[in-house]
Amino acid sequence: MLKSRFGRWSKVGLLGLAGIGALALAACGSPAGAGGAASGSGSGGGVDEDEIKVALITHAAPGDTFWDTIRSGAENAAERNNVELLYSSDPDGARQAQLVQQAVDQGVDGIVVTLAKADAMSGEVKKAIDAGIPVFSINAGEDEFKDLGVLAHFGQNEFIAGQAAGEQFNDAGLKKAICVIQEQGHVGLESRCEGLADTFEGTSEVLYVQGTDMTNVASTITSKLQTNSDIDAVLTLGAPFAMTAMDSIKDAGSKATLATTDLNADVYKAIGDGTILFGIDQQPFLQGYESIEAVRLYTEGGYVLGGGQAVLTGPAVVNADNLDSVASQFEDKKSE
Repeated sequence: MLKSRFGRWSKVGLLGLAGIGALALAACGSPAGAGGAASGSGSGGGVDEDEIKVALITHAAPGDTFWDTIRSGAENAAERNNVELLYSSDPDGARQAQLVQQAVDQGVDGIVVTLAKADAMSGEVKKAIDAGIPVFSINAGEDEFKDLGVLAHFGQNEFIAGQAAGEQFNDAGLKKAICVIQEQGHVGLESRCEGLADTFEGTSEVLYVQGTDMTNVASTITSKLQTNSDIDAVLTLGAPFAMTAMDSIKDAGSKATLATTDLNADVYKAIGDGTILFGIDQQPFLQGYESIEAVRLYTEGGYVLGGGQAVLTGPAVVNADNLDSVASQFEDKKSE
């Protein structure tokens, strides 16, 4: 678990998660006529709502399973809240901005967007807001969402996620780490590596790889470990890259300890068998779910969570000591 130096942020995170609980209750339990959003069709006990159309636009790269979890959460919320969900993605900031413009042209009732490259997105986000479309952000953009006029942000604090990783490496007695960034220019990933450097008592450096090309990821990590045999810690910033790094460590003949931010079923299994030391979970299902539900609540009564601050969904350290706490998310999805 996070050490005491993160106590202040842990309280903020608890408040954010408490807000999430309130949001879920508001969406699923408000009685008709009480001024709250009623539950969607098929959920039982509430009144039917008019269907709304919401665009979810992310910077997901092809093959990154992390985004499957976000999309699953969004689809779950859409089904429960009578939302027609339009999902699209592009890792290129300019092309992602074009997707926002397309959503505006389609006359959607709300937009949920990631802000990994906020500068590239700012113009189209402003056009959406000027068109009267409520915009929420998830995953990336905690430091930028307010300046862009976005109503609320759902995600983890990236710097603190990196700090937590540094503390875990300290506890393991590690001395030299590489922080593997799969998308150069992604402000959230850069912040995670900065957080690692802030708390890690050893030395750390950033290693850039091309995340859309796993062959490049593997060869770059392997080469780095072969030429720097004193590296004893590897932090990847996404579950698929952790699995590739696992092979790279073996191929390089390295004894480096592997850890990652973000979890999937394979990482869960690897933590259980000791191949991966820990994972930092930002609960992507919640990010997708709560952002779509947030649009419904805003259209129903102008409700907005967060009070101008990000609604935190993480970070949470998952290791061998608390692996059972997330078992229900992964045990039936482990790769054979």
